[in-house]
Amino acid sequence: MYKIAVAGTGYVGLVAGVCFAEVGHQVNCVDIDEKKVDMMKSGVSPIYEAGLKELMLKNYTAGRIDYTMDYQSAYKDADAIFIGVGTPEQPDGSANLSYIATVARQIAESVEKDCLVVVKSTVPVGTNDKVEQFIQDFLINDVRVEVASNPEFLAQGSAVHDTLHAERIIIGTESKWAEELLQDIYKPFNLPIVSVNRRSAEMIKYASNDFLALKISYMNDIANLCELVGADIQDVAKGMSFDERIGSKFLNAGIGFGGSCFPKDTKALDYLAKQNGYELKTIQAAINVNKEQKTMLYKKASRRLITFNGLKVAVLGLTFKPGTDDLREAASLENIPLLLEQGADIYAFDPVGAANFAKVHPEGCHRKGSITYVSNVEEAIKDANVCFIFTEWGEVKEVKPSMYKDLMRTPLVYDGRNIYSIDEMGQAQVEYHSIGRKTVERQNMKEPNERELQSIRS
Repeated sequence: MYKIAVAGTGYVGLVAGVCFAEVGHQVNCVDIDEKKVDMMKSGVSPIYEAGLKELMLKNYTAGRIDYTMDYQSAYKDADAIFIGVGTPEQPDGSANLSYIATVARQIAESVEKDCLVVVKSTVPVGTNDKVEQFIQDFLINDVRVEVASNPEFLAQGSAVHDTLHAERIIIGTESKWAEELLQDIYKPFNLPIVSVNRRSAEMIKYASNDFLALKISYMNDIANLCELVGADIQDVAKGMSFDERIGSKFLNAGIGFGGSCFPKDTKALDYLAKQNGYELKTIQAAINVNKEQKTMLYKKASRRLITFNGLKVAVLGLTFKPGTDDLREAASLENIPLLLEQGADIYAFDPVGAANFAKVHPEGCHRKGSITYVSNVEEAIKDANVCFIFTEWGEVKEVKPSMYKDLMRTPLVYDGRNIYSIDEMGQAQVEYHSIGRKTVERQNMKEPNERELQSIRS
């Protein structure tokens, strides 16, 4: 087994470090945030991820993993150092590589033995070449240091499972020594390994993520057309899914993709192409469709309602997907400011993301509207005039159509994840708008019940 250091304890670094420890390696996770390090040492995960906390505690107790701010001690005698720091998007769409550069210099000034530096962060093609040269420029001791590319393909919400049971592991190296060492590190995982050169590994990451983003945007585009011509996107997707050339995954239409990967990676690849004098028209289309799709529900509701001013608006789901507390590029971040600006009184529910969202939009009154965070769906939709579903959490999917009818002042639901059956919502007398399917109109419903009549009279 090997002594491994991991730089960065976000989704990529922390999950990788814990999984390396789980298969028997000795791991040191490095972070610059003292509070975060203390938190991890006490067994608390800084991110919400299924199964992560349990593995952190198990391997920390067994002495296979530790957390530190002392990068010099962690790096000096490591067999391999994995870099998992962020590469955030810059205003022009390019990737910010400053964190990578900082870690690379720290490594160069700390290593005291031959060492393989492995970049797991998503970086533009050619970055690993620059990282290796950067390390050589600042290297203090006479040791062998090479750089390899090892992009991650985990999905937030299932990151631990995706790492331990990956469909394949991609490694990009420029020497037999680096290739054999990295293969040996991954041997305990017993997973297929695809070995290529560094630049190909870097491109595999972008090409894979952006292909999935293209697939999502294509289905959203088709969904919008389905609404206009009277087709049902779920029927269309089902028919497509039987074609093995297409497959059944990433065919669900909705209000666009979010998270830390797809939005950033599509823009980064578009930027890289332009820097090399090429135009990736397919990627540009995916970016544009996704941007428009995120506010599709708001636009529909705006056409239906005179105003949001003074209305109670229920929002179900704040994170970009279920199973995570990550808000990056979430549809809620696009729609809630629009609703607040229109004077809406928002009651928002999310089982794990509310605390993070409150950092961006604190509870209470805003310039025109207000936002209140509630602990359950019922509290959010009670006496609401309209409801938006942005995330398909299990707690939301479990809500029966009749509950919207019984609890809402006006049973008007805009579903961005196509959770409900159109027929069931119609039978429950809920006016229901979704993506790529027909709308259940109020004029097709039965006479209002006594509760509705009382609301009208009041």
